[in-house]
Amino acid sequence: MPVVNAPTHQRTNALIIICGPTAVGKTRIGIELAKHFNGEIVSADSQQVYRGLDIGTAKPSAEERAAVKHHLMDVVSPDQPFDVAKFVELADEAISAIAASGRVPFVVGGTGLYIRALTQGLVEAPGRDEKFREDLKNIETPKLHEMLSEKDPETAARLNSNDTTRIVRALEVLHLTGRSISEIQKDHEFKEKRYQTLKIGLNVEREELYRRINERADKMIEAGLVEEVGGLVEKYGPDCQALRALGYNELVHVIASGAKQSSALDCHAPSGLAMTVNQIKQNTRRYAKRQLTWFRTDPEIRWFEPGDVEKMKKVVEIFLQR
Repeated sequence: MPVVNAPTHQRTNALIIICGPTAVGKTRIGIELAKHFNGEIVSADSQQVYRGLDIGTAKPSAEERAAVKHHLMDVVSPDQPFDVAKFVELADEAISAIAASGRVPFVVGGTGLYIRALTQGLVEAPGRDEKFREDLKNIETPKLHEMLSEKDPETAARLNSNDTTRIVRALEVLHLTGRSISEIQKDHEFKEKRYQTLKIGLNVEREELYRRINERADKMIEAGLVEEVGGLVEKYGPDCQALRALGYNELVHVIASGAKQSSALDCHAPSGLAMTVNQIKQNTRRYAKRQLTWFRTDPEIRWFEPGDVEKMKKVVEIFLQR
C-alpha cells in the first residue's frame, strides 16, 4: 500500500488516536502508521513530558523520533508542574500546527485521562481547597489511597497507589461536592466532542502482555534505569513529584536508603534491587490492568492486535477519505 499523503482539504479537526496498555507496542504502531500516512505524533503520556525521564518512560529512540516528528516530549523539567489542562493546551497547539502543514495528527499514548480531556474537554470540577489539602499533607500516600478506596472505589481502582496528586484531587472533589470524580467525569462524557476521532486500541492476551511488561522492565535495568534514577534523585531530590512515576518511585526508595546500584542486576535473585525490580513488574502489570479497565469503557475504540497493521492502515485510510 503506498504512502497516503494528507489531502489539502483534510478536516482540521480530524484526529487519530493510538491507545492501549503499557508495553503493548503503541510506539511502534504509531510510528509505522504516521510514516505511512504522512503524519506526526503527539505523545499522550503523562511522564514523557519530563526531561530526563527517558529509560523508565520508554521514550522513542533518537532514530524513531528522527523518522517521525514527535510533540509533547521533554517539555518541562521534573521539578516543574504539569497537569491535564496544560497537556490539552499544548496538544491543541501541536495538532493545529500539524494539520495546517498538511500532515495527519496521531495522538499516541496510554494516559486515558489526557486522551479523554483532549477529545471531550476538561471536566468542570471545583477549585482547590487549601485547608483541606493542608489537613492531608502529613498522611502517607498509601493511607490516602485507602481513604479514597473507601469513598470512591472506582476512581481508586484506576489510580496508581503512589499517585499523590490525583488521589488528593479525588478526595478534594468528594469533599467539596459530595460526588465522586468518576461520577462527574461520566456526566461529562455527554458533551460535544472537540475532534472527529478514530480511536485505535491495541491489546494482546494477558499472558503475552505480562511477558512483554516483565521483559521490558529487565531491558530498562540493562539500559541504565538505576543510574538514570540516581542522577535524577541527586539533581532534584527524592521528593520530586515527577519521580513518583511508575518505575521511578520504587527505585527512588532503594537509592534513598543507600542500596547498592548495579546495571548488571540479576533480576531473578530474591534480594536487594532485584526485589525492587520485581515490584516494578508487579506494579506495571497492575497499571496495565487499570489502563484496560479505563479504555474498555469507551465504545468508540476499535481494538486490534499489534500484528494487525494492514487492517489498521485500511481503517485509517477510510477515516481520512471521509
